Amino acid sequence: MSTALDGLFHSKAYTENLRIYIFHFKHSMNPTIPSDSQAAELARQLEMHPGYKVLRQLVPRQSFADAAPGRRLQKGVVLDTETTGLSADNDKLIELGMVIFEFDPELGTVHKIVSVFDELEDPGRPIPAETTAVHHITDDMVSGKRIDDAIVEDLLKDVSVVIAHNAAFDRPFVENRWPIFESKHWACSIKDIDWKAEGVGSAKLEYLLQTLGIFYEAHRAETDCWALLELLNAVLPQSQQPALLRLLETLNQPQLRLYALGSPFDSKDALKTRGYRWDPEKRCWHRNFSSDKALEEEIDWLKRKVYTVKKNNMVQIESLGGTVRHSARQGELVMREI
Repeated sequence: MSTALDGLFHSKAYTENLRIYIFHFKHSMNPTIPSDSQAAELARQLEMHPGYKVLRQLVPRQSFADAAPGRRLQKGVVLDTETTGLSADNDKLIELGMVIFEFDPELGTVHKIVSVFDELEDPGRPIPAETTAVHHITDDMVSGKRIDDAIVEDLLKDVSVVIAHNAAFDRPFVENRWPIFESKHWACSIKDIDWKAEGVGSAKLEYLLQTLGIFYEAHRAETDCWALLELLNAVLPQSQQPALLRLLETLNQPQLRLYALGSPFDSKDALKTRGYRWDPEKRCWHRNFSSDKALEEEIDWLKRKVYTVKKNNMVQIESLGGTVRHSARQGELVMREI
């Protein structure tokens, strides 16, 4: 059965307008780039057709929404770094980008932009070619530069939460450089949102922005911050709550890491399937939990499915508060016999 929408897509005027423009663009010796208004109209028409999806370039916003009168707002910061490599112990930070914004802690809504910061720093060594190929930062660009410590610390003094896309990478680098980051609560827009449960196939920032109809040039710190802020302002597809609110909720949840010490070798596949990861330093499998109830249920599962041969097995439980999680620092450890 045809619909009014079908009629629009197959209408003579709609089809003819697109045909004329495409023909002109393909066959003209000097193709005419459409004006902004013409491009917007073409995009609007294409969006109405089920065979097309339109992506718009990311444009930084100075304000997302007006706060209702009387709402108590807090400051947050989205942060991104560019570095000489992947190891916070051996590599150096060469760019820090931050966007400080106001948000409603109860509603999870993003409001006004407060400050924008982006500076480069000379690592004191050549930047490897393979990393320059990713972020396009060269030795000449950073030569003799140093990020202003006083400005960084001043921007952070009233911030209640730091958010990064893959905080486990960024947090150790900035904590090595500025200890003030150790006292801040952190959230990670990769790990602290269950993207699979939200029906999203990838947690890469570029992909997530594309699902919102936005594209951008990735791998420079400030631009990645603006992209992350757009993501935080979005509503999650399944839970239908703002992405920022989901992250803020995790700050109030217990963060517990269970280490399955001495688990039998033949249990590794079952542990991997259940979501455990291998810790090469402790040489054991571990998994994170967000509630005491989930932790107790998992310990019961370990008793029944993993530690079945001998008695008096030990597990280790690490408490990861907001000021510790996603960092390289260790939380409070407790041994427990099961």
